[in-house]
Amino acid sequence: MDTGTTGETGGPEWVGLPGGLLALRRMLLALWTVLLAVATGVLLALVAGPVWAALALLWAAAAAWGWVLLGRNWRSWRYAERADDLLISRGVLWREETVVPYGRMQLVEVTSGPLERRYGLASVQLHTAAAATDAKIPGLVPAEAERLRDRLTALGEARSAGL
Repeated sequence: MDTGTTGETGGPEWVGLPGGLLALRRMLLALWTVLLAVATGVLLALVAGPVWAALALLWAAAAAWGWVLLGRNWRSWRYAERADDLLISRGVLWREETVVPYGRMQLVEVTSGPLERRYGLASVQLHTAAAATDAKIPGLVPAEAERLRDRLTALGEARSAGL
């Protein structure tokens, strides 16, 4: 990837998130809906009878709906490195695009919780002077997260030196 360049249409060159984040979120969805379906089914069978326990199947419908929504949400996340700033775009119904100028960045950190590490993922958190412009790129491959952190830190130092 040639960072800082523009695509064929003259706009920024967007990079999507790797599939590991989607796999992690779908695994959590499946785990929680199975647990809730079993708990609901057992509870309804004991309290109201076995016929009512069938209502636990509503969790399967919720899981199917969540499966689709997670895919749409994952596809909506993307970022682009430009000459003077970083763009982060996300959202399905409400699109949100954050522009973080390199010279305004105060701290760039890479985090990875236990589940993220299990799936080989890391997140890049950008902190600026204004709390409202803090931004996060979740679900990156650790090597890409570290590369992005190092590049953004170097660009931030170079841009803020003139202030």
